[in-house]
Amino acid sequence: MKEKLIECFKTLIQFDTTSDPDSSTYPSTEVQMDFAEVMAGELMKAGIMDIDIDEYGYVTGTLPGNTDGPVIGFISHMDTSPDCSGFGIRPMIIENYDGNVIKRTGAPLSPDEFPELKLYTGKTIICSDGTTLLGADDKAGCAEILTALSYLAEHTEIKHPTVKVAFTPDEEIGAGVDHFDVEKFGCDFAYTVDGGILGEISYENFNAARAKIDIRGKSVHPGSAKGLMVNAALIGCEINSMLPQNETPADTEGYEGFYHLTKMSGNVENAHLDYIIRDFDRESFEKRKRNIENIVSSLNNKYGKDTISIDLYDEYYNMAEVIKEHSYVPDRAIKAIEKAGVKPLVEPIRGGTDGARLSFMGLPCPNIFTGGYNFHGPYEFICVESMEKAVETIINIVKG
Repeated sequence: MKEKLIECFKTLIQFDTTSDPDSSTYPSTEVQMDFAEVMAGELMKAGIMDIDIDEYGYVTGTLPGNTDGPVIGFISHMDTSPDCSGFGIRPMIIENYDGNVIKRTGAPLSPDEFPELKLYTGKTIICSDGTTLLGADDKAGCAEILTALSYLAEHTEIKHPTVKVAFTPDEEIGAGVDHFDVEKFGCDFAYTVDGGILGEISYENFNAARAKIDIRGKSVHPGSAKGLMVNAALIGCEINSMLPQNETPADTEGYEGFYHLTKMSGNVENAHLDYIIRDFDRESFEKRKRNIENIVSSLNNKYGKDTISIDLYDEYYNMAEVIKEHSYVPDRAIKAIEKAGVKPLVEPIRGGTDGARLSFMGLPCPNIFTGGYNFHGPYEFICVESMEKAVETIINIVKG
């Protein structure tokens, strides 16, 4: 199984499937629709039936059951993060890792900077050459689902209910299930295979909103600007200075929320800021949104009406609100992880998954681990033995 899993993963990461948050199409990039055809072919090779690619790029299929039981779904996303290049990924496979610095074309992977590397001494690690991300988020999940379902299709003696699979586009830009048809998918519950470290299972995630702020300034010659110039770029800096400076991703952990400036551009006449706003607690989440709206309002009072405009909208909510009514779903996964000989790690997701929104769409959908670290950048790596345990966990969930 190990070699099959590695080859599947290596095949999938050859395709650049970066999503684009500024696109008006769905999927946001044409390459994702092309990759949907690749995934359909992989499902066919795995022995999956009723394979379909719809107009939005969702790839679905069915492994028919041979015994009674709930219809269970597994979901992973096809796109990779726009935060780092996903083009021309050159994987490095380090067998029997010695615990030392991994030298690469790009920045090295050092256990001094990333101590968790030491946990995988003697194991097989996959990383990129340091010039791109690796794509384990979430092509590791895709490969693990494909490998697990292929195993079940080959081993017909294993009793299992009907299993559904879906591969989604645009998860990385918060649009993964914008057009997902839960009723057509036809599952009683599902799991996203989109998590991190070995044994992790998550059924809590951030409440999430996005704020897009545009600032209109007034440009005049700096030699005669007194009382006339309105510098949009400086107002952008002022907005950011008015937010809590210790409530950023770099300063928070666990259940702590944050404001995250993801993009800033501009000049004297016009400036633009993008923020994501995150908090586990719904009340605190609403306070954060009001805070940023109040900042905009106060600066409009200072610089003139309509100097600043804000587009503030919610992206997803904490799935814990839904999962608490369906505790048997995470319980089944916890039991499956234990059967794989792994200690379950029940952790909140400091982010979101397709499962967060699906849970509110009527499909309870916790998230299980893939085995990776440092997603969305060139320091990403994954342990193959952890990937094998993810495959084993998926099989155990199906067997019940």
